[in-house]
Amino acid sequence: MAYVAPLRDIRFVLNELAGLDKVHQLPGGEEAGQEVVDAILDENARLLQEAIAPLNRDGDLQPPVWRDGSVTASPGFAQAFRSFVEGGWQGLQHPVDFGGQGLPKVVATPCMENLNAACLSFALCPLLTDGAIEVLLTAGTEEQKRRFIPSMIDGSWTGTMNLTEPQAGSDLSLVRTRAVAQPDGSYRLHGQKIFITYGEHDMARNIVHMVLARLADAPEGIKGLSLFVVPKFLVNDDGSLGKRNDVWCASIEHKLGIKASPTAVLLYGEDKGEVGPGAIGYLVGEPNRGLETMFIMMNAARFAVGLQGIAVAERAGQHAVAYAKDRVQSRAVEGSAGPVAIVHHPDVRRMLSTMRTLTEAARAVAYVAAGAHDFAHRHPDAQMRARNQAFYEYMVPIVKGFSTEMAVEVASLGIQVHGGMGFIEETGAAQYYRDARILSIYEGTTAIQANDLVGRKTARDGGAVATAIIGHMRETLAELDGDEELSALRGQLADAIQAYEDVVRFVVERYRDDVREVYAGSVPYLMLAGFTHGGWQMARAALACRRRIAKGDVDTFYPAKLAGAQFYCAHLLPRVEALRREILQGGASTLAMPVDAF
Repeated sequence: MAYVAPLRDIRFVLNELAGLDKVHQLPGGEEAGQEVVDAILDENARLLQEAIAPLNRDGDLQPPVWRDGSVTASPGFAQAFRSFVEGGWQGLQHPVDFGGQGLPKVVATPCMENLNAACLSFALCPLLTDGAIEVLLTAGTEEQKRRFIPSMIDGSWTGTMNLTEPQAGSDLSLVRTRAVAQPDGSYRLHGQKIFITYGEHDMARNIVHMVLARLADAPEGIKGLSLFVVPKFLVNDDGSLGKRNDVWCASIEHKLGIKASPTAVLLYGEDKGEVGPGAIGYLVGEPNRGLETMFIMMNAARFAVGLQGIAVAERAGQHAVAYAKDRVQSRAVEGSAGPVAIVHHPDVRRMLSTMRTLTEAARAVAYVAAGAHDFAHRHPDAQMRARNQAFYEYMVPIVKGFSTEMAVEVASLGIQVHGGMGFIEETGAAQYYRDARILSIYEGTTAIQANDLVGRKTARDGGAVATAIIGHMRETLAELDGDEELSALRGQLADAIQAYEDVVRFVVERYRDDVREVYAGSVPYLMLAGFTHGGWQMARAALACRRRIAKGDVDTFYPAKLAGAQFYCAHLLPRVEALRREILQGGASTLAMPVDAF
């Protein structure tokens, strides 16, 4: 089934919820006017629908091929990548000084979503490159910026993130890759990295690896990690490519999903290049503070993976709707002359509505966070920047954790809509489920996002940011007062907000006394926050639709969006109360069973 970018909903969210008009007024946001953004979205959709979306199924069936250290991308990927970078899409939100377009994050966000929906495996390459660019922009020397960033922005080179090792997954304190200082100021790296997305491929002339390693005199644990930029080919002073560095792709993984994305095992220091033993790298930022620097890349990647969840859910939803409208089976429950398309059956409608509204709620949550990011980086007032930065940082684990867990549910429902044919690879529905399953794992599992939300984002500030957000949610409740048509929605949202507040208070009060009990409910807390934030944005969407309809707008989009908001609050917000009870009352039972009993 052909992918169609959901531009109508994207434009609604940008304009009614994410504050595009306000971002446009910020310093550096002047180019993000409505006409320009509309043109960007239209051209982005055209490219992705025509050149990249067709690769999704083909790449799943024909994954990359490894041979003697080199990887050949899936058929069509290299050509599509050239079309992508020649259109300037890699540099959409990066500085003009380095060849980018300098557009706000809230404008780049829908383009990123659509790219992931078109072909998730393909989109991972630009995603990692974006992260490498952000790290160098933030922590690189002027010489490093000049040497590496322009070629990544124009797509001549791509970037990677090298953290994981066989013995060091989420616990990066166990990283063993070592870096040995050289007389010329460079370093020689020795070690093995695994799970390196696009760690080797033939879509670009060079690959810029951002590598965590340990100096000889470094302290133990995460405080002893430093960050290095290690190019596949060394870069001469004039920008041309020099000798092949000592980084070697030993293999690529065979995976459940995202099969067209090469996941590499990289060896550093095996004397496989042209520079002798030890991969030549250059320190980024300060020694022994590499993880702090890498978090720049990780935070950007976590938000982007949240968008991946929204994207896969959107694609799975479109696929399921097309099938449901085409598949004729069984008479209508109220009676019909003959079998009807399954979209008419009540439970199929329930599943399709669940898929659609979960996707739309998560999209709104992510885009609102993106708008806050722009305010945090562009607003002239320091207090306004700080408030928005705190909001954005609080939202990152929610965007990542909730959206990716949501994607798994949506993709699973998509298979269910297809029935037995969903279990057959031929229909394509299973691919979305397989692809979605990695999203809640890489770039920090849902548990890691939840731990971040509990510890760094809630307990550390005594729940101040969370409480401020809940205050804004209550302002939306006040706007709903007196609207009889939305009274049920208001009641459902009010209950969810109260549950959210109860849990925040529980986390803050119990964190010191029984931290294990609090963390036993960390993932439920994240999901509760996600559902509630989704309900908040769907309520805001309902209010916007009501205003449009009241002004006489006859666009059928608005009553449909309004119906979706009411469905979400009636069917999905009730999960919040169950999660509240699980968090407040379930910790002891979670920890009660002896380890030996498992």
